[in-house]
Amino acid sequence: METVSPPFSLRRLAYVAVSLTVIVLDQITKSMVDNQIPLHSSITVISGLLDLTHVKNTGAAFGLFASIESPFRALFLNAVAFAVFIAVAIYAWRTSVTSTRLQSGLALILGGAVGNLIDRVRYGSVTDFLDVYLGSYRWPAFNVADSAITIGVLLLAWDIFRSKEPATERPAAA
Repeated sequence: METVSPPFSLRRLAYVAVSLTVIVLDQITKSMVDNQIPLHSSITVISGLLDLTHVKNTGAAFGLFASIESPFRALFLNAVAFAVFIAVAIYAWRTSVTSTRLQSGLALILGGAVGNLIDRVRYGSVTDFLDVYLGSYRWPAFNVADSAITIGVLLLAWDIFRSKEPATERPAAA
């Protein structure tokens, strides 16, 4: 029995739904943290591994550029985030809707980029709260949007490495 893939518009709509789901989950979780956990406070979820720690990130992903003091930092970060959003959206639109891994990765990146961009435009910073650590080794705090972006980038990398054409044999030298 032959399976028929959904029409173009339904598949594209599914990817848009993934992006919108990321945005909604990101904004809901950030709102819950903002309302329930005082700034710079923590709640242990899994002792020795995971805390919910309310921090404000004025830099890029995982706190990059947060220490740079410039009146143009926010403008620069917003411009870069918006440019990434536009570039990824155009790339997603121009690539095959049947490339599920690629399109899913792009949808996650778009949702995460928009989720964090909403915070930057509204508040000038991003709420981060997932604090993963093992002993004294800590990963910078992150959020749902950062997680979606990271998973999306991993899917893109997987797609790139899995999509390589097999090497063709060279004809023997005469």
